[in-house]
Amino acid sequence: MKSIKLWSVLSLGILLTLGVNRANALPGDTVEMVTSWIAAHPTLRPGIGDGLLVKKSNTGAERFTFQATFLPPGNLGFPTDRRYIRSERISFYDTINGVTPQRLEESLRVIYGPAIYQDYQRSRLVYDYPTSETIDVARRQNRPLIIAQQGKLLLGERFAYWLEVTQTDSGKAYNGQVIIFLREDLDKLETELRDR
Repeated sequence: MKSIKLWSVLSLGILLTLGVNRANALPGDTVEMVTSWIAAHPTLRPGIGDGLLVKKSNTGAERFTFQATFLPPGNLGFPTDRRYIRSERISFYDTINGVTPQRLEESLRVIYGPAIYQDYQRSRLVYDYPTSETIDVARRQNRPLIIAQQGKLLLGERFAYWLEVTQTDSGKAYNGQVIIFLREDLDKLETELRDR
């Protein structure tokens, strides 16, 4: 009986610790550490062989993807070091409920816990798009996708964040992503987004 009580107390302590600080592997950590974290994460629960990529789907109309990579976000380049994760992306496709910035923010809180969510909440806005100038140019050049993509780059104390939703003609977004990445990769991504 005493060993059962001790096990219950230990289990509760472990669960409380996991619940309070879920972000045990983040950009900057090793590929092995992040792979283990993904495999043990109660929300992600990858399938066999998923590793750094987790895909879930309820129907063809609702999909969720989580991907950790050793590449910085934005245009593809050559990786300098394949041992460390540089970015982690959460993306949704949902034609039933739609995708909002608030839903993307909530996914940060659920997957990474309060410490990373607070870093995000305290972050400062670096770039918000599309700008009115970009919208004018896109209309003249008949490039509706530029107008449909709405996003922002933020810089926190620990990480940088990129949120983006793609609106339909009706104004509802069915696609969206939030990426948490290393602060040192912010300038590269900001330049690419401004040059679209």
